[in-house]
Amino acid sequence: MTTLKAPELLLPAGSLDKMRAAYDFGADAVYAGQPRYSLRARNNEFKLEQIRQGISEAHARGKKFFVTSNLIAHNDKIRTYLRDIEPVIDCQPDALIMADAGLIMMVKEKWPEQVVHLSVQANTTNWAAVKFWQKMGVERVILSRELSLDEIEKIRQECPDMELEVFVHGALCIAYSGRCLLSGYFNHRDPNQGTCTNACRWNYATHDADIDPTTGEAIAQKMEGDFNFEAAQQKAEQSFASTTGNGERHPKADKVYLIEEAGRPGQMMPIMEDEHGTYIMNSKDLRAVEHVARLAQIGVDSLKIEGRTKSLYYVARTAQVYRRAIDDAVAGRPFNPELLIELEGLSNRGYTGGLLERRPSNDYQNYLSGHSATQRSQYVGEVLGAEGQANVGLSGDWVQVETKNHFAVGDLVEVVHPSGNTTVRLQEMRNVEGQPVQVAQGSPVRVWIPLPGRYSGALLARVIESQPPAAAAEPALAV
Repeated sequence: MTTLKAPELLLPAGSLDKMRAAYDFGADAVYAGQPRYSLRARNNEFKLEQIRQGISEAHARGKKFFVTSNLIAHNDKIRTYLRDIEPVIDCQPDALIMADAGLIMMVKEKWPEQVVHLSVQANTTNWAAVKFWQKMGVERVILSRELSLDEIEKIRQECPDMELEVFVHGALCIAYSGRCLLSGYFNHRDPNQGTCTNACRWNYATHDADIDPTTGEAIAQKMEGDFNFEAAQQKAEQSFASTTGNGERHPKADKVYLIEEAGRPGQMMPIMEDEHGTYIMNSKDLRAVEHVARLAQIGVDSLKIEGRTKSLYYVARTAQVYRRAIDDAVAGRPFNPELLIELEGLSNRGYTGGLLERRPSNDYQNYLSGHSATQRSQYVGEVLGAEGQANVGLSGDWVQVETKNHFAVGDLVEVVHPSGNTTVRLQEMRNVEGQPVQVAQGSPVRVWIPLPGRYSGALLARVIESQPPAAAAEPALAV
């Protein structure tokens, strides 16, 4: 019997705390962006000092740390690139994740021993391209998200001695990764320079065109030059539209439009508009946990999760779920559908397998809301530890929690911890002075809850229940 090789689990690190959480919950490696030269230039806590510290901590734990430097460079970045990448290379990252052919050439010429992984931004979709980059000295290719499982398997067969990496979870782009021009068009923020504003997530209202009374033809409306798209984005991010989650027509939608492409008569694609707008370019989020076993059997070397701007809870939860999926696959255990349920506890725009499996086009899109929503649970706090409880008159199993969202006595709470998760009913709560309270209002409040000190560092999620619990059936919070 052939032993299945466990693929590397690669998690995003938007900060040192998120890096540590990724490792704690099962990641083998993380990736963090180089300032100015990665595609998360606007939301990046990793300056040179943090990169150095992160690499040091990773290696001390026997883990890997990759530095993302994957913009498509214009001439002004070429001028400064080698100067700025040199101190990063001096920190000895396990690999640089790069996309620009010229920058890769320059790095390999000056530092031939530096390991380079080809970013998904290079849009590698076939085995011949993989072989080309292998000849250029690239050690790993991160394959395009636009590939099916069968296409990935064909690339592995044709390139048996090349490391391959595949995205398995996170946001999807409306274009080939990072090649969209919407953000640059609207507010001069280039996606391939690390400043994408995710204009595909905004809501777009539809309007009837004016009709020329003399010709009867539609007159295109000109866009006003002083339109504030940043304000529009903020407004869009603050609005919310509930979804049914089962493909049914949105209950609040008051307009439904059908688009028919001239070359496909009779094939109608729906667009819905409600009081929040319409979301015609808004992809659902990728979720491929159910395909981990197949990807491991194919021989993919690394499974990658997207989300350097996501929360610490997102990093911990996805690391934990995909770690279990990998371990199950390697052990020959069948897929556990509970993993799908656990991922519903993360905010998402609806999940899709993307192009890993061929499905009708409307399966990829979320036409109802441009915002993430959770259907199962909500991240509400981080356990800081038991230290200081005596100072407020508490004894026994109490821990202090820094809250992230509202929760209350009586809530069903999931304790998410590297040693394993448990779900408990919260029966009491104290404020920072040790006085009884019923509600923790949300960040940045601190409260005390009854929980053993061994759960220090755990994350708390409030389970969303369809019906309120019966008082007599509530078990005490004892774990």
